[in-house]
Amino acid sequence: MFRTHTCGELNLNHLNEKVTLSGWVSVIRDKGFMIWIDLRDRYGITQLIIDEERSDKSLLETARNLGREFVIQATGTVIERASKNPNIPTGEIEILVEKLEILNESKLPPFTIEDKTDGGEELRMQYRYLDIRRNPVKEKLIFRHKVAQEVRKYLSDKEFIEVETPVLIKSTPEGARDFVVPSRMNPGQFYALPQSPQTFKQLMMVGGLDKYFQIVKCFRDEDLRADRQPEFTQIDCEMAFVEQEDILHIFEGLTKHLLKSVHNLEMEKFPRMTYDEAMRKYGNDKPDIRFGMEFHELDDLAKGKGFDIFDKEELVVGISAPTLNSYTRKDIDRLLEWVQRPQIGARGFVWVRVNEDGTFKSSADKFYTEENLAAFAQRMNAQKGDLMIIMAGKANETRKQLSALRMELAERLELRKPNEFAPLWVVDFPLLEWDEETNRWHAMHHPFTSPKPEDIAKLKTNPGEIRANAYDLVLNGNEIGGGSIRIYDKELQSQMFELLGFTPEQAQEQFGFLMNAFQYGAPPHGGIAFGFDRLVSILDGSETIRDYIAFPKNNSGRDVMIDAPSLIDQSQLDELEISLKGK
Repeated sequence: MFRTHTCGELNLNHLNEKVTLSGWVSVIRDKGFMIWIDLRDRYGITQLIIDEERSDKSLLETARNLGREFVIQATGTVIERASKNPNIPTGEIEILVEKLEILNESKLPPFTIEDKTDGGEELRMQYRYLDIRRNPVKEKLIFRHKVAQEVRKYLSDKEFIEVETPVLIKSTPEGARDFVVPSRMNPGQFYALPQSPQTFKQLMMVGGLDKYFQIVKCFRDEDLRADRQPEFTQIDCEMAFVEQEDILHIFEGLTKHLLKSVHNLEMEKFPRMTYDEAMRKYGNDKPDIRFGMEFHELDDLAKGKGFDIFDKEELVVGISAPTLNSYTRKDIDRLLEWVQRPQIGARGFVWVRVNEDGTFKSSADKFYTEENLAAFAQRMNAQKGDLMIIMAGKANETRKQLSALRMELAERLELRKPNEFAPLWVVDFPLLEWDEETNRWHAMHHPFTSPKPEDIAKLKTNPGEIRANAYDLVLNGNEIGGGSIRIYDKELQSQMFELLGFTPEQAQEQFGFLMNAFQYGAPPHGGIAFGFDRLVSILDGSETIRDYIAFPKNNSGRDVMIDAPSLIDQSQLDELEISLKGK
C-alpha cells in the first residue's frame, strides 16, 4: 500500500496515528537541524517534519536530496503543529517522519507548480500534465466532472438513455468543414469526424428510443475564433412525440437543476424573446440581460435636422451608458478609437452627456437643440450622469457594432458579474439565410430544422420570411444550447433540400440513409445540444473554455504538448494511396 490516507484529510482527530502518505514534493524548508516538506496530492497538502532530535539522521540526508516535484512516500506519526496554518484543512497537524522513500525523481519543472505560477500560457500548455497539478486547473476539471454527473443524473431521472454514436461517419456539405479520415481498406475514400451526431439521433427516434442523450465529442475544422476549440463536447439530446414547448420545459429544467446543484440558486421561469426582438434590442441573438443598455431607435427624432451623418443612413440607434458622463474627452476619444478598430468597423459615434443639472452637451450641438436632446434622453431612458452613444449606418452592421460596444462598456462598468445568472430563450429564428457569394439559400441551423407549421406555405412563395421551429438557450450573453423541432416528413424534407440547392440525386447521395428511414414511420421529434465546455465555464463564473478542457489546443488548433498535427511517414501515405501536393 502506497498510502493509508490522502494529503487532504488528516486533522487533530488523527493525533498519534501512524500513517503513510504519498505525493509530490511542493516546498522544502531546511533550517539545518529541522526540515519541513509540503507534500501535495490531488486532495491537498500535508506538512512533513524531520528533526535531528526525534528523527533518524539518515532521514535528514534523504530529505536534503529531494527536489521539487519528486514523488515520495512518507510514513510517520500525526502530531499537532506548533505553528498552525488556518488556510488549509490539514493546517493543525503535521507528520513526524519515521521512514522516507523516493519513489521517483523529477527534473526541475519549467514553471512553479503553485496557484500563482510564473509560467506563461503557451509554456503551461506544452507541459499541461504539470499544469494539471496546480489547484486552479485541477479544481476546474473536478468541477467539470461534477457538472457531467448532474447532467446524467437529471436526464436519467427523466428516462433518457445514453447511447454512443459513431465517430467515423460520412462527410456532408452543410455546416463547417469536416475533419476527414482516410480509409486504408477503401482506398480513395474518407470518413468524416462528426460535427454533431445529428442524423444518428434522428435515426434513433425512428428506432423507437424516444429519449436519447450523449455527452459526446464533436469536431469542426474551422478557423478558430475567440475561445473556440477544433474538438469540443456537447450534451446531445433528442426526444420523440414532442413539440417545442415540451423540449423547452425539459431543458429549462436541466439548467435549473444545474444552477441549484452547483450554486443553490432557485430560478424562476426563463424569459423568452424572439430573434427579431433580440436583434432590435441588443444587436445579437444571444444578448446578455444581466444589465440594461437596450437599443433605442431614433430615426424619427434624429433625422431631418440637417445632420448628414444621420440623415443619409438606414438606421440611427443608441444606448445610454450609466454613470459615463464622468468620461473625459480623452476617455471618449479612446472609446471612438475602440469602435473604429477593424474588428468592429464603425466609423464613429455621436455622444451626448446628460448633466446633473438636467442640461445636455453633445458632439453634435450645432444640429440639435436642448429640446431635441431631451427627446433623445426620454426615448433612451437616460438618467442624470449617463452618456448617450448614438450610431448610424446600415441596419444590420450598425446593430452589430453597437452590440460590441455595449458589451465592452459592460466590461468597463463591471456589469457582467460572473456570479449572477440570467438565462433566456431566444425563439423564432429565420429558417434560411441568403448567401451572396454562392447565390443560394443556406439553412440557418441545419437542413433538418422544421419550419413553423404556419409558415410552410412560404417555402414556394417567400422563403426569406419563414420562421424556424428552433430555439437557443442563452446564459449571460453566451449561447449554451440550441436545437429545433425536426422535419420528419419525407416530402417536406425533399422540399427543403431542393430549396437549399440540392438536386434529388445529391440529396439521396448525402442523406439517403435518413430519407429512407423516414419511409418507415418516423415519429415527430426534436432536440437540443448544449455546448458542454461553455456551459461548465459559465457555471463556474468564467468564459474561457480552454481552462476546463484537460488537454486543449491553442489558437492555431495545435496541441503543443504532443506536437500535433504532424507529418506522417511516407509509407503510411503510400498505404492510404495519398500523395501530397508538391511531393
